Amino acid sequence: MWRIASCAAASAAAYQVLCSTTGRSDVLCKTAPPSPVQLPSRSQHVQAAKHTEFDVVVVGGGATGAGTALDAAARGLTVALVERDDFASGTSSRSTKLVHGGVRYLEKAFKELDIEQFKLVSEALNERSRVLKIAPHLCTQRDILVPLYKWYMVPYMWAGLKMYDLVAALHFVGDLKWSHFISKSKVEQRFPSLQTAGLWAGVVYTDGQFDDAGMNVSLVLTAAAQGACVLNHSEVVKVLHNDANKVCGVEVVDQETGEKFEIKARAVVNATGPFVDTLRHLDSPSSSDLVVPSAGVHVVFPAELCPRDIGLLNPQTSDGRVLFLLPWEGRTLVGTTDGASELSFSPLPPEEAIQFVLDEMRHYLRPSVQLKRSDVLAAWSGLRPLIKDPNAKDTASLVRNHIILKSETGLITIAGGKWTTYRQMAQETVDAVVAAIGKTDAKKCTTQDLVLIGGENYTPEHYKTLMENHSIDMEVAQYFAHRYGTQADHVLKMAQDDGYRRLVDNHTFLEAEVVYACRQQYATTIADVLGRRLRLAFLDCKAAHSCILRVADIMQKELRWTRSKRNQQIAAAEAFLHTMGLPP
Repeated sequence: MWRIASCAAASAAAYQVLCSTTGRSDVLCKTAPPSPVQLPSRSQHVQAAKHTEFDVVVVGGGATGAGTALDAAARGLTVALVERDDFASGTSSRSTKLVHGGVRYLEKAFKELDIEQFKLVSEALNERSRVLKIAPHLCTQRDILVPLYKWYMVPYMWAGLKMYDLVAALHFVGDLKWSHFISKSKVEQRFPSLQTAGLWAGVVYTDGQFDDAGMNVSLVLTAAAQGACVLNHSEVVKVLHNDANKVCGVEVVDQETGEKFEIKARAVVNATGPFVDTLRHLDSPSSSDLVVPSAGVHVVFPAELCPRDIGLLNPQTSDGRVLFLLPWEGRTLVGTTDGASELSFSPLPPEEAIQFVLDEMRHYLRPSVQLKRSDVLAAWSGLRPLIKDPNAKDTASLVRNHIILKSETGLITIAGGKWTTYRQMAQETVDAVVAAIGKTDAKKCTTQDLVLIGGENYTPEHYKTLMENHSIDMEVAQYFAHRYGTQADHVLKMAQDDGYRRLVDNHTFLEAEVVYACRQQYATTIADVLGRRLRLAFLDCKAAHSCILRVADIMQKELRWTRSKRNQQIAAAEAFLHTMGLPP
């Protein structure tokens, strides 16, 4: 126990040094690459979980749960974070990769005179500015084009996006890019594949774009550096209660070993996203349901469909939803807004939804762009927890805000919200925890300025330093800079020994990243690596499938798998890839 406590304290101290180079954690400047933060191993976390009574145990390793664990640890609380699968394995890795306020929500706010919708947009834009600041390597500004095919839509969209700018300007610190009108000819220049028949003009606005799973994992690692105990692949099977029928911890099963053990805590937070009702029923079987699952389908195509420097928003598809077409990780990502869905740990992208995306894109792209089903590189469905409203007619009408509830037994549930507002949700949740346990010596929230691991002293020019230090080409250097930030040097030093060997052809991923994921990022399965650490499964599921055996070889050596364990992992990885659009 002393060993992990000492290790966590040393990690927290080291991380504070990294963030205090300039005297403030939110100031970024050029310095030498920071030393790697030495985090406790997974086995050390398991031992700490067994033998510590925590202030709070957070159930759910998605964005909200990880953010809550980080906030609590940074305030000086003892905290354990447990996740039944991998960190970001659910909703938090299956988003549209946008950090945004929500243009359509602002439109609804004015059309329906809905102050709650307006507050949601304002809060999200405030949090967007903070994400851009605390994770500059993972999040960047992205221009998005709205093509206008009706003359009356020109003043309508221009005015609406100017209002979006004004709300954002209340919060943004930095070089804010304002929306602007562009002519038809300029639209053709910036987005050559776009259908221009009937086009009047376009409006370009700016939002944030990020690596969602990378951000989620960085939240977990930063929480661990602050002293949190973090465990993936640890399923909660029971909520513990004391003699007064108040929650006092959880019982978990370590999926890696099959071992069952209790984690004692003064408070329990339910941050399980679409599955909050499942944990609420474990706490109290008579609990009423809080959320309605909603699913958004995303499809990945080759890079040629979208310019590298601008995305596209179709504000109204044939069924009234919104469709985004975005450059992402050297590919083209197309995603729709959500619709009703069944609850599932492994949601499949319905074939009719993929065909819908194809049909909508054919309407917006030039006839010369012959888009086929075989052009789909990957496809996935992500569930979103929308708070129930008995008067809502469809998922578009359900509440997007978040709520925090405390049950009679003391279980604190955070439900609803969106990726962009994870930090604000976490702050309010920890406020509730502090009040519930009477933690009078807790520090104030600091996460609004707490730079995540990899973001400390990062600049957009960091890839040039990597090129000089490692003699790698620009494409690889830019990938590593954006993936790992100022920690990239340490990954590339590991890659030197094998000559920067690629994991798969036509992709920038290196074999050394698999080793790094096992040693430094708590990856324990092939799906962890291909899905949440390297993102290859989200970009090209066939390419991911082609390197399963190589990843298995590397992980077997790193994690000392038996032959049976290796075979189980290969089968599980293939099953995972089928949820990412891999043909049967």
